[in-house]
Amino acid sequence: MELARADKWLWAARFFKTRSAATDAVLGGRVRVNGERVKPSKEVHVGDTVELTTGALHRTVVVTGIADKRGSATVAATLYTETPESIERGERDRLQRRLAQPLGADLGERPTKQARRRLDALRRAQRRDLS
Repeated sequence: MELARADKWLWAARFFKTRSAATDAVLGGRVRVNGERVKPSKEVHVGDTVELTTGALHRTVVVTGIADKRGSATVAATLYTETPESIERGERDRLQRRLAQPLGADLGERPTKQARRRLDALRRAQRRDLS
């Protein structure tokens, strides 16, 4: 097999969970093949460059294999190689997102009622000690 539909290939390469999600992404202009907006029926060949945006992540990959059926993740990983620029951009974006987290985001879940009462009692005790 030397070619596959763009939406089927994106689904088989596990960029999207469903084929309809891949189709919607292509129709929405979030996928470009060789720098051009394409339709879901556009045929993807080995050696094509695919640029796709999923959420805040922008990836550029080169097609190294063709599949129109979804397989395991290890098989899907052999269908493409990510460009070095894309890997570097992804690392930089991940670092920015991690540094941009609001204060307290890493504290975990909300305290239970009992834990909150214990915290309040501790704070009251500290205020009394300072007075």
